[in-house]
Parts: sequence; structure tokens; C-alpha cells
Amino acid sequence: MNPFLAVRLISGQLQRWTSSYLTVPDPKTLAPSADLAESWTTAPDGLTWTFKIRDTKWSDGQPVTAHDAAWTFNKVMTDDAAKTGNGPAVENFESVTATDDRTLVIKTKAPQASMLENPIPIVPKHVWEKVTDMATYENEVYPAVVNGAYIPIEHKKDQFVKLKANPDYWRGKAKIDELQVIFYENPEAAIAGLKKGDIDLMGRMQAPQFEATAGDANITQWNTAGRRASYLQINHGATTSDDKPVGDGHPALKDPKVRTAIHYAIDKKALVDQVQNGLAVPADGSIVPPMYKDFFWQAEGDAKVTFDTAKANQILDDAGYKKGADGVRTMPDGKRKLEMRFSIHSDEPVEDKIGQFLTGWFKEIGITLTTRKLDSNKFTEETGSTALFDIAISGWSVNPDPEEILATHLCSRRPTASGEGGGTESFYCDDQYEKLYQEQLKELDRPKRTELIKQMQQRLYTDAPVIAIYYPNNLEAYRKDRITSITPVPEGKTGEGILYGGVSGLPMYTVDAKATGGSAASGEGGSNTGLIIGIVAAAVIVVGGGGFLLSRRRKSAADERE
Repeated sequence: MNPFLAVRLISGQLQRWTSSYLTVPDPKTLAPSADLAESWTTAPDGLTWTFKIRDTKWSDGQPVTAHDAAWTFNKVMTDDAAKTGNGPAVENFESVTATDDRTLVIKTKAPQASMLENPIPIVPKHVWEKVTDMATYENEVYPAVVNGAYIPIEHKKDQFVKLKANPDYWRGKAKIDELQVIFYENPEAAIAGLKKGDIDLMGRMQAPQFEATAGDANITQWNTAGRRASYLQINHGATTSDDKPVGDGHPALKDPKVRTAIHYAIDKKALVDQVQNGLAVPADGSIVPPMYKDFFWQAEGDAKVTFDTAKANQILDDAGYKKGADGVRTMPDGKRKLEMRFSIHSDEPVEDKIGQFLTGWFKEIGITLTTRKLDSNKFTEETGSTALFDIAISGWSVNPDPEEILATHLCSRRPTASGEGGGTESFYCDDQYEKLYQEQLKELDRPKRTELIKQMQQRLYTDAPVIAIYYPNNLEAYRKDRITSITPVPEGKTGEGILYGGVSGLPMYTVDAKATGGSAASGEGGSNTGLIIGIVAAAVIVVGGGGFLLSRRRKSAADERE
């Protein structure tokens, strides 16, 4: 619930529903469009941006001003803990000031091509300036003070978050009176709820659950291009932001030849066919999914890593990793076997299945892999802060401008020595990658910037601190007897766009439904627009007096920041 610390998808979606940003993606084109900033201008040198802040108010009646935005950005710029969610978004900022209540001025060190894609939600200064320790503050004071479409009014950790429509939202009050996010431990229970009518919409579903909704006359299936990449995170020798070693990753993974051999040992098409039931695209590229055609990069020819066990074995043989009598390889010095851990989430059967496939494939190349199941919080801590892992399942949902996900692999995203800040997705720190990032940051010519971003992806693909395995389809389902209208983003023809887990809060703002009798979570009286939306994997959301069940959490530290 603290937007400065939030790195999971459900947290990111809550922010989209409850907060305003300087700009938001246009629902049709995904290009930046006005939100809290009504308009903006840029100085000829590209270093000074001036934003006109909308005349609106916080949910406690106080006016929203440019001083709120300036305080928000300066907090991220100066507080290590506050950098956790979106630190790189302000790394190029020289200064942020409010010249009056309506005027925000941002000066940058170099031109910043992604300025209008800033992912930081603006918070009320008069509330947040009272927080003394951002690293531990959970923001569980209700009703929360926000200026988005919904106001958080109640929260029980790992159980639910309840929100109500904000009558003073600048776009107008949402059609749903109440929204609840309810957390489920069992995805099958959520599916059963959808079929029974207890849940009205489910987003971010895994393939088996999605297919379980087929054939139901009351359910519409929603299968569209996804904005997420699923990949393996490799502990290639994790370090903190001051370059000190951290964690206990297997030393063999520091060798790029070992990482390359592992890449060749993975049959991505088999994972798509047998784990995702064909409802995904094998990843022959990096971390930007193919739905973003401009920025998508894919390896071709000899640069493409294919499933080739013989080649993987040859790479390891040539690098001096010899197989013993038991078939397990050892380090070149013979002192340690290539026995590694595969960290997954304890409540994700699909990840367990991936582990089974990887265990078999890795055995063929002399690597023993043992699956280790962790709860979500422990998983995030070990893969994003303490580095107590070897290989982990991970992934991220990508925004229209991919700079944010690319930034999770910067040196600056590594945690501090005390474990604060960061938000790394790989503990990566590479001079070539950093140089390309800085070049794309200031490149205002879009085709040239696009090429630089593709080179960044190629570097990730070649050096393999992460190994993309597939791009999941966006799988959702809703009850046609309950939902009367909803706007997907990007908005287009029927069956296109994303309903939940997208880059905009518009779908949840526009959703409308037939009335129900009471809230599934609270048991309270009915609403004229009750709705329950469920998302498979730990969380489900309930919207409206009758509830709106919606669930899903960010995997590792990555499902989206979102």
C-alpha cells in the first residue's frame, strides 16, 4: 500500500485506480496523454519541462498542487527507500520545483526521451511528509488520501483491500460504487467462484485455469496479446550498489559460458505447449514482448539460441566443467559440483511444472537442479535483496515505453548495503548496457532510440543475466450475465486489449455491471453496481457493493511495477 515501495502488479494496479500521474497512456494509441498535468512545454535545449497541474483536490478536500508533485519526485530523488518502486525514473532529474500552485518545473541533466512516461504516482505532501521511515512504512491508514478514481478504505493483509468510488475524481465518479481486492490462496477456488457467479471477472489467468472456463454459456473468454515476459533470473554474482558481493549464488553462474549452456538446454516451445497449453509465444528475444512492435527485438540466424542439448554439453566440456561418474559436472577446479537451486513461488503450480521440465533438461547437461518453493515475500526478498538463490522464475509486465523494465537491470537498481532501495530484476551491472541506457535516455529521435533499446535487449540476451522463456498471452474471463460494459486498453475491436493488469486504470474506471445483493467480502448491503473480479494466483478483487474480485500478484520482484 506504500507506492514508494510497491513492486508487485496488484500494488501497481491499485495505484492506477487510486492515484494520478503527470501523464497516462492514451487508451487507443498508448501515447502519453493528460492526467494530473493538463499540458506541458519543453525548452529548446530539451532540459527543462514545465507542467501545468490540474485544478483538482485530494479525497480529504485539500487542493492538489504542484508542490505535491515536486515533493513526490524529490522524495524519490533523495530517499534510498523511496527509490524502491521507481528510482531510475528520476535519476536524470537535476531539480524539481513548484514555482506556484499550478506550475511544476523539472530540469534534467540530459534530454530525457521518456519524460512523459513517468511511472511515479503523485502523493499528497501534507500526508506523506509526516512519514519518518519510508523503508518500514506500510501506509495502512484509512481512508487513504488519494485523488484517483477509487479511495482505499479498508485493508487486511493477505486477505482483502476495500475501495470506494471517489465522488470528486476529476474525470467524474466511477460507475462501480465499491471495489474490493480479495486474496485467494487457491486458484481453483477462484475459478469455481467465477463459474458459480461469486466472481464476475478474472484477469491474468494461467492457461489451465483459462481453459477450465471454456464452454460455459455465462462466461466470455478474453485471450489477447500480453504485455509480459516470463524469464529465468540467474544469480551471476550478485553485488550491492557499492559493488560488494551479496548472497550465495553458485559460482559457476558467474561464467557466461555456463549461462549460455543453460540457455541452450531449455526447450521453450515445449514450455509453451505443455506448461502454457499453447497460450504463449516462445521467447527468441529479450524482455519486451511482441505486442510492442516498435521496441520488440528478436534474435536471428547464428545469434539465436535454440534448444540444443549437444551444443550445451559441448560448451560446458570446452569450458572445463567435467562430468563425474554420477553424471554431474564439477567446477574446473573440481571442488564443487554443479548442483543448483530453482526458486519458485509456493502457490504457483505452473512454476512447479516449469521446474520439473528444467530439472530433466539440466540433468542431460550435467547440472542438478532442485526446486525450492518460497512464499511471495520471501521470494521477493531473496531474489531482489539478499540474493540467496541460484536460478529463479521471474517476469515483468512491460509498459508502452520499455525504459522502466530496462532500468531494472541497471547498476543503480541493486540494493544498498543495508538492503534498501534497489528494485533490481537481476543484480546486473554492465558497462556496455549502462552506456546504451544513457544513450537511449537522451535520444529524442524515435527510430534511433528504438535501435538503442534493441541493442540493450540484445546485450541481455547474449550475456544472459536473465533468460526469457516465453511471452504469455493475456488471459481473462468474465461473466456476461453480470458485466454490462468495460473498456479494454488499448481500446480497439472486440477481443483486443487488456481488462486487468494493463497500463491504464481506465478499464476498472469504466466497468459497469448489473446490481447484486451484497459484498462477497464484507457481507454488507447491496449496491446498484456490484461486481466481483477475480485474478488467479493469490489475489482476487471485488468491485462494487456486491463485490469486484480481482487478483494477481507480481512474481518475484517482477510481475510489474507497475
